[in-house]
Amino acid sequence: MSRSSSFWQKLPRPILALAPMADVTDAAFRRVIVRYGKPDVLWTEFCSADGLWHTRERQRLPDVENPLMQDLQFDPSERPIVAQFFTADPEKMEYAAALARELGFDGVDINMGCPDRSVEKQGAGAALIQQPARAGELIRAAKRGAGDLPVSVKTRIGYHANTLADWLPVLLREHPAAVIVHARTRQEMSLVPARWEHVAEAVRLRDEIAPETIILGNGDAQNLADAQVRVAASGADGAMLGRAIFGNPWCFHPQVRIEEVPLSERFRVMLEHARLFEQLLPRKRFAIMKKHFKAYAANFHGATELRAKLMETQCADEVANVLRAAGYLAS
Repeated sequence: MSRSSSFWQKLPRPILALAPMADVTDAAFRRVIVRYGKPDVLWTEFCSADGLWHTRERQRLPDVENPLMQDLQFDPSERPIVAQFFTADPEKMEYAAALARELGFDGVDINMGCPDRSVEKQGAGAALIQQPARAGELIRAAKRGAGDLPVSVKTRIGYHANTLADWLPVLLREHPAAVIVHARTRQEMSLVPARWEHVAEAVRLRDEIAPETIILGNGDAQNLADAQVRVAASGADGAMLGRAIFGNPWCFHPQVRIEEVPLSERFRVMLEHARLFEQLLPRKRFAIMKKHFKAYAANFHGATELRAKLMETQCADEVANVLRAAGYLAS
């Protein structure tokens, strides 16, 4: 049995997935999420396929010193886990997919929705919505490299406007294992409400062209209950949650609501997160943790003052000192 059939097809419905977010869903945060409310499937941060090839094959940088390889580290407790790559070069896509297979990932995903200008300048991310022929080449290349690993695509409903009726069939005709549809255009970024009626449109197109392909909706799901309502209304196979997990590692736990988590527990987990970041990602700047601190330290009396102090910290021990002084951590 291929990993494709043993992974995607065996997931419960609705499938609830952790979205890939740069400098957010790193190895440390994923480890925390798995401990406190594991989703059905996790994604890595997106990783440059071109960068992997250049650092490993051109520069011959040892993997232990390669920051991109650091982005691809994972723990068996995170399975099933999908490695996401961005590129406009089919050869580099094949290379990255083969590497993902070698590293033991459960799936490979191609980013065709990122609106970051530095990514788009390479012809990657959301730029591929305007290059459908190249998008098809990339899926085929990923399949060659991935072998028996399932290949999926994360994209948007269009570039300037909704062109899903033209764009999605290009992807579906390549028969990816799954397509994750962010229900906004590239131009809209995340500045307008996600339009899940277009996820329903994606489901209808899938049913006509590639019934075996899984469709996940993405955008604005606030929690598990909200995600389940959106999935039921759209007919999708599941939902991917992103911003909802900021400061809330319990997001995927069916019996825990963040409002019910005591502040002492919230900050204990925040400190655990900070220590894992230092342990697992020693080459990354500790400042990356500060976006998490802002989310953990929110919506309670005294949050503003505590956040200001957390923003000044440079290591996990300093975080512990701030929490201890504020009375949230035992001496």
